Amino acid sequence: MAEVTPEVGVPRSLELVVTSVATQLMAVNAATAAAVSQQVLADLVSYFDVDVSFLRHNDHLAHTTKLVAEWPPRPVDAPTDPIAVVRFADADPVFAMAENLKEPAVFRPEPATDDYQRTIEAGRQVPSTSMASVPLLSGEVTTGVLGFVKFGDREWLPEELNALQAIASLFAQVQARIAAEERLRYLADHDHLTGLYNRRALLAHLDDRLAPGQPGPVSVMFLDLDRLKAINDYLGHTAGDAFIRVLAQRLEEGDDEPKLIARLGGDEFVVVPAAPMSADDAEALAYRLQAMLRERVTVDGEMLTRTVSIGLAEGIPGRDSTSDLLSRADQAVLTAKSAGGNQVAVFSDVMAMEIDFRNDIELHLQNVIEDGSLVLHYLPEIDMRTGEVLAAEALVRWQHPTRGLLAPDSFIGVAESINLAGELGRWVLRNACAEFARWRANGLGRRILLRINVSPVQLVTEGFVDSVASIMNEFGLPRGSVCLEITESVVVQDIETTRRTLFGLQNVGVHVAIDDFGTGYSALSLLKSLPVDTLKIDRSFVAELGSNPGDLPIVRAVIALAGAFGLQLVAEGVETETAALTLLRHGCYRAQGFLLSRPISGREMQQLLAKGRVPVRFPPVPHM
Repeated sequence: MAEVTPEVGVPRSLELVVTSVATQLMAVNAATAAAVSQQVLADLVSYFDVDVSFLRHNDHLAHTTKLVAEWPPRPVDAPTDPIAVVRFADADPVFAMAENLKEPAVFRPEPATDDYQRTIEAGRQVPSTSMASVPLLSGEVTTGVLGFVKFGDREWLPEELNALQAIASLFAQVQARIAAEERLRYLADHDHLTGLYNRRALLAHLDDRLAPGQPGPVSVMFLDLDRLKAINDYLGHTAGDAFIRVLAQRLEEGDDEPKLIARLGGDEFVVVPAAPMSADDAEALAYRLQAMLRERVTVDGEMLTRTVSIGLAEGIPGRDSTSDLLSRADQAVLTAKSAGGNQVAVFSDVMAMEIDFRNDIELHLQNVIEDGSLVLHYLPEIDMRTGEVLAAEALVRWQHPTRGLLAPDSFIGVAESINLAGELGRWVLRNACAEFARWRANGLGRRILLRINVSPVQLVTEGFVDSVASIMNEFGLPRGSVCLEITESVVVQDIETTRRTLFGLQNVGVHVAIDDFGTGYSALSLLKSLPVDTLKIDRSFVAELGSNPGDLPIVRAVIALAGAFGLQLVAEGVETETAALTLLRHGCYRAQGFLLSRPISGREMQQLLAKGRVPVRFPPVPHM
C-alpha cells in the first residue's frame, strides 16, 4: 500500500487506503487474523512512511494488553517476548494509556532546549521518536490500540488521523467478529454449567486419540456421583448445581496429571489422561480423584459430601472405537454402582461377556412373545409338616435360540429397560390363569393358590385391576384362587398408587403377597394400612438358616410380624434340612425351595397335583 505510481494499482488517497484495508479484513477469521493483520500493518507502514506499526488487544478482565500483530517483526532472543503480554499495572505510560484511550493520541519530540536546537543546526541525528496511537472501540469499551512509530519527528495531519480511526474501527469489527466466533466455538465444546468440555468435545478428542498410529493405551475414567438426588431434593437444584461446579473445579485443579475432563450431564463426568497410561496407573489416578472428590463442600451453609463411583476402561489406537471404549467405561461404572457405590471398577473380560449376553438378550427379546418361545414352569409351595401342595408359583422361562432355557433373572431386567415388562407380565398372567383353569377343569388343584409375580410397571398401569378381573372371569377362576406377588420395594416407591391398586385387587377377590420381604425397604409401617394376605421371607435369610446366627433373629421377627397382622407366611429358598427344621421349630411351615421341589413344567405340575403332595420326612420338632 506504499504511495507509488498509479500504474502499479496501489491507491494514493486516504479514502482508497481505508477501502483497501476493509477489503483485506472482510474475510478474516480466527485462523487467518494474525497473518492478514500483519500484512495490513506492513502496507500501512509503507504508505504512512513510518518505521513500526503494531496492533494490540486489551483484556479488561486480566488487565493486560496483548500483541496481535506488528511490522516489521522483531527478533526475540529471550524464551518469552517481554511485550507480548503486558500488565497495565506494570506498563510504561504509553502502554498504560491504551487501557482506556478514547481518541487518537500523538506523541512528538519537543525541542525545548538550546542543546536540541544546536544539535539540529549541527546536522546530528536526535535519538527521539514520534508515535500515533488510535484506540479500537466497541461502544464505550476500548478493546485495543493501533499504533505507529516514527524514528524521529513526524507530523500527523487531521485527515490522516481520521483515516486511522476508520481503520481502527475495521480492526475492532474484526476483533468483535472473531470473539463471537470463538464464543460460539467455546459454547459448542463446553458444558454451560461447569465450563468443562462437553460430550461433543470428548468424542472428537477420543476419535483423535484412537486413530491408527497414535500412542496408546488410552485410558478413560467414567465418574458418577453417588446419591446426588438427595442434595437436589433437600436443598434444591441450585445447591446441586453449586455442588457440581465445585467438584468440576476440583477435577481441573486437584491433580497435576494432564487430562481432558468432560461433563456428560447430570452428575456424570469423564476423565481422559493426556498421556498414554496403563490400567494400573489409571486405576491409581482414579483412586486419587475419588479421594479428592469426597472431601466436604460448603453449599448454602451446609457441609456436603458425596462419594463417587468410577469405571475405568482402556482403549488401543487403531483397534478400539470411541463408542466401544466409552461403552466399556460405562459398563464398569455400572458395576461399581451395583456394588454399593464408592468403588473403582476396571473393565474386564467378565464384563465384556455380560455386555455380549445383554445385547444378545435385547436383540432377541423384542419378538419373544409372538414367536412362542416363552414357557411357564411352576414352583410348588409345600406344607413342610405333611408334604401337601398348597400353591404353585408361575415362573416364566425363555427358550432362547442359542443359549437354551433361560430363567427370568436373565431377561426381566432387560425387558424392563426396553419397556417390555408390562407386555411380558400380561403374557404370564393370561397363560398361567389359562393353564390353572385347565387343571381345575380336570379336577386338580381346586384347593391350591396360583401365585403370579407382578412387575412394578403392571402395578401402576391404569386399568390393571380390571384386566386381572377380566382374565379371571374369562377362565372361570373363583375369588380367592389367585395371588399376585409384588416386591417390597414396589410397595414403598409409589404408595398411593399401590394402595389404590391393592384395594382394587381385594375387591375382585385377588390375594396379594409381598415377595422378598425383609430386604431393607421398610414396608413394616405400611402393613396395617394395606390389604396384604401373605409375607414371603426372602431367600437370603433362609439359605443359611441354622448355620448363620445373624439370620435367625430376622426370620423370627418376620414370623412374629405375620402373626401379629394375621398374615400367611411363606419361606423362600429352603435348600437344607437344617433350614426347614429351624423354620418349623419357630412356626413357619409353608415353604418353597430345592429341598422340597425344583421348578417343574406345567405337565409335571399337573402330575404333582394328581398326587397332592411331596414326600417329606422331617423329624417332629417342638413349636417354639
